[in-house]
Amino acid sequence: MSQRPPQGDDGGLRAGELRLLAAALEWVVSDVDGVLTDGRLFYGPDGEAWKTFHVRDGLAFKLAQRAGLKVGVISARGGPALERRAQELGIDAVITRREDKGTAFRELLEETGTRAEHVAYVGDDLVDLPVLLACGLSFAPADAAAEVRDRVDHTLRSRGGQGAVREMIEWILRARGDWDDVVDAYLG
Repeated sequence: MSQRPPQGDDGGLRAGELRLLAAALEWVVSDVDGVLTDGRLFYGPDGEAWKTFHVRDGLAFKLAQRAGLKVGVISARGGPALERRAQELGIDAVITRREDKGTAFRELLEETGTRAEHVAYVGDDLVDLPVLLACGLSFAPADAAAEVRDRVDHTLRSRGGQGAVREMIEWILRARGDWDDVVDAYLG
């Protein structure tokens, strides 16, 4: 098991540790089913999978990019709904149909020339553990598997599909001191 930094009273990272880890980030990467969606699968009459994404998570990816971070997704599944959403958002790295997320993560690092400690990752289930334990800063939605929540740097208050990525990115941008600049851009 990977050794994680000291925890604060709320089970999350101490503020100083968070700022240091957040300052080193270059990438924010998310799982899809159970994080960007609520984890439920809907199939249409022709067998196509339908997914529901939270609009605030999409804006959060854009805000992270405006703050100089790259964004990506790693999913064991895939499909047209995810591909379309990733294209709409201009997501920098889309890795799909990869059940071995540890290998997929190492390939992302190789292809981008990034080190693991420069990546924040959010995941909700056992298949995400190899990435969560290897990355620089790890998060889980409130409804993630207990084994995941027990091993991440911070468990979010939001459930999967209900703004968990937005909460994570806002948290990172605040820790980096970028949040006020992001908000100011909307205030004119």
